[in-house]
Amino acid sequence: MRSLFSISLIFFALTCFSQDLPPSTQQQLENIAEANEEDPQDDNLLQQLDYFRKHPINLNTATAEELQALKVLTDLQIANFIQYRSLLGSFINIYELQAVPTWDVLTIKKIIPFVIIGNTISVKENFLSRFRNGDQSILFRLTRVLEKSKGYNSTLTTHYLGDRNHLMFRYRYQYKDLLYFGVTGDKDAGEQFFKGAQSKGFDFYSFHFFARRLGIIKSIALGDYTVNLGQGLIQWQSLGLGKSSEVMSIKRQAPVLVPYRSAGEFYFNRGFGVTVQKKNIEATVFASYKKISGNIIRDTMERFSSLLTSGYYRTPSEIANRNQVNLTSFGVNISYSNSFFKLGWNAVGHQLDIPLQKRDEPYNLYAINGRKVFNSSVDYSYTYKNVHFFGETAVDRNFHKAFVNGALLSVDPKADLSFLYRNIQKEYQSLFGNAFTENTMPVNEKGFYAGVAVRPMAGWELNAYADFFHFPWIKYLVNAPSRGYDYLVQLNYQPNKQFGIYVRFRNKNKPRDSSGNGIIYYPQNQLKQNLRIHMVQQLLPVFSLTGRVELVWLNHQLRKNSQGFLGYIEGKYSWRKFAGNLRFQYFETNDYDSRIYVYESDVLYNFSIPAFYDKGFRYYINCHYELFKKFEVWLRCAQTLYPERSKIGSSLDEINKNRKTELKIQLRYLL
Repeated sequence: MRSLFSISLIFFALTCFSQDLPPSTQQQLENIAEANEEDPQDDNLLQQLDYFRKHPINLNTATAEELQALKVLTDLQIANFIQYRSLLGSFINIYELQAVPTWDVLTIKKIIPFVIIGNTISVKENFLSRFRNGDQSILFRLTRVLEKSKGYNSTLTTHYLGDRNHLMFRYRYQYKDLLYFGVTGDKDAGEQFFKGAQSKGFDFYSFHFFARRLGIIKSIALGDYTVNLGQGLIQWQSLGLGKSSEVMSIKRQAPVLVPYRSAGEFYFNRGFGVTVQKKNIEATVFASYKKISGNIIRDTMERFSSLLTSGYYRTPSEIANRNQVNLTSFGVNISYSNSFFKLGWNAVGHQLDIPLQKRDEPYNLYAINGRKVFNSSVDYSYTYKNVHFFGETAVDRNFHKAFVNGALLSVDPKADLSFLYRNIQKEYQSLFGNAFTENTMPVNEKGFYAGVAVRPMAGWELNAYADFFHFPWIKYLVNAPSRGYDYLVQLNYQPNKQFGIYVRFRNKNKPRDSSGNGIIYYPQNQLKQNLRIHMVQQLLPVFSLTGRVELVWLNHQLRKNSQGFLGYIEGKYSWRKFAGNLRFQYFETNDYDSRIYVYESDVLYNFSIPAFYDKGFRYYINCHYELFKKFEVWLRCAQTLYPERSKIGSSLDEINKNRKTELKIQLRYLL
């Protein structure tokens, strides 16, 4: 039995493609894209998982922070793992993990590509050796849409000043989790390159230097880095995952300081940060100064009406708002922790050199205004037997309050429960908050979430959650206080290592303004139901097929109902130096409201989550080949075809054809 279990885990690890994310993480990213109507820009998770595949974590020496970095394990599972290891000593074989409380076969399969069972001998290293024995690489990526859009017509009064190429360059060095440094350059399509406003080449440059475990210094960050505090009520700049079928993953997990290695141009700090640790006490201080973009209004007094986070600077009007606001940030975190308890205090302040004054709309009554933003909070976590409690209580500079409290329970080896309550006053504001909420920002929300995960028998897993939320004040497109709910049920079945299927049903009601005959009505219920069937079949050790069918029904009280359908089949092949995948997809929806988001695999360290609506076909092919021992190339071609349309897109992105084709090439050289 043990041999069969070990063999199945080895097979599972070998058949994982290097760019694949766990299905639950893909679903969470789809939800983020749907909520924000844009792809998440932080690819640090992809970089970290790729590093762990090549340099697996030794479970006999792994710290809680290393295990948290996998984004697969809950804090309850991590606490039980460390306690089990401290009581019974080092692991000898991977199958011993089944004996750890709250761990099951499905959990072990998720982490197996990233971990090993190694010895506990530690070799003392000097700081300079970290600069000699790490992994370093140079990566270059070119993306181009083959069809010319309206914005590249230079005869128009307003047009894109640059070419159609999206360029990205990255040099990266990493030695274990002890030393990181590198530089990133990024130019979006339509931006100039070594001319005009971008006379220095790339529109965006980023540099980071990050080191850990230097005596009393636990970590130090120079250049670009992210700050993550508590449960995200006052600041969380790393990727924060939300609701998904992974119902136990409701707690924010990340170190306070994390090196920033992505190409997104807003959600990071630029300056320095340091964490010192003495026994059970940690203290972090950080400071940042950077230029950000805002919608500048110049009349009797200079001010700006909104923060611009897209990073696009292609037209004269976009360039006029580029880097016009100076943002100074500072903060502190002090915490005490032991094996079962943690208590922390956090404070963050931001200073703008130009006042922020949002548009005079009722939903902006309590929005951030002025030059200063300040938040403070207390966060905690406590593990008692098979229960893990966590939470954060925060205030802003005007003492408006926000609360998040949750619990993870293992009630049986085959059943887990999760609960989370949040209460965020309508006046509460934070600049970089990112908590577990229905809103994209922690503001104007009360809610209660309950989730359950049941494993009734081998191969079967049932996950479900119910989330009830209330918005005490009006919102954009919701001109009255409102309530809603979100239910999800997902049944997974994996009888063997070659086949897996899940069926998911989601039922969400979120009120929205309705209008007709020029009249805006009181917010009406908008009920959206999704049914998804997803299947994976491993036909050969080197080849697998994936298929999905998704249906959506959207019911409006005062408008015509709409429906949508999407289906695809995808083949993946990997053998020696070559890997590739090919997807064919058909979609048909009645309108934009019934759009469907789908995660797409991409070149290394990249992914896309486009929204599909109207009627059309989508196909793409990804290829990866190791030309030489240290030189790799990726190619991707993706096309969306709309048979019943003569043009697609809008405004400057309008294409006078019924198709859009994107070509991407990526090169990586390992130094």
